[in-house]
This record gives sequence, C-alpha cells and structure tokens, in this order.
Amino acid sequence: MLKFLSKVKIEFNALDTRTAACMEFLAQCNARTAKESNPSCQLLVKRRTDSFPPQISVTFVNGVEEVFDATSTPAQTIRKMILEKGQQLETEQMFREAGEKWPVLIPEEELRQSFPGTKPRKAEDKKQ
Repeated sequence: MLKFLSKVKIEFNALDTRTAACMEFLAQCNARTAKESNPSCQLLVKRRTDSFPPQISVTFVNGVEEVFDATSTPAQTIRKMILEKGQQLETEQMFREAGEKWPVLIPEEELRQSFPGTKPRKAEDKKQ
C-alpha cells in the first residue's frame, strides 16, 4: 500500500473514542512489509489535544493529496481506496512509458461494436 504514497499523516486525539481507524491504519503503515515496499514514504503522526475529529491524509507519488474522515471510514476501506488509486497510477505510468497518450480514448465506433461473448456451459455438459 505504501508504495503508491509519498506521505501519510494521521491525526487523532488519543482520548477520543473514534480513533480505531487511525490506530489500525497506523499499525498497517508500521508493518515491516509496508515499510519495505516504500522506505521513502514519510509517516507523520500528530497527536491532538482538542476535539478535532480523527483524520488520515495521504499524498500519492504523483502529488495528489486525499483526506479521509477516520470517524466514518474504516481502515480497510481507506486501504482499499489507496490500492485502487495505486493501480490506476501504475496503469497510467505503463501507458506513458510506452509512449501512449493518457487517458486512453476509445473511439465511439469501437464502443458500439458487438461482442460475441462466451456462453457458459451447463453443469451436466462439463466433462468430469
């Protein structure tokens, strides 16, 4: 997950009961495999003393920053969103390295072409 990020900032009040997502996400970021995937990723933890709601801010390697409300978003959902965005970044990078334009524009006539598809076989037709 960290391989797609350049910076992670986790803010929470330790006495706040809504910090579960922050603590879980912090544990995921501190895992050995996560750190090894991107040792240059900056991990900042800000322990607050006010009633500011817990939040997680991530900066992707392309500079885009995204802020998550950790009171209403579970850590696994945040992780999943980061991985999905990371896959998009990897795809974009592959196209750019290949000299292709990004985003890829599919001509309208190709979108309207019929697709023969595949017909699923019935269970009794399958060989056992």
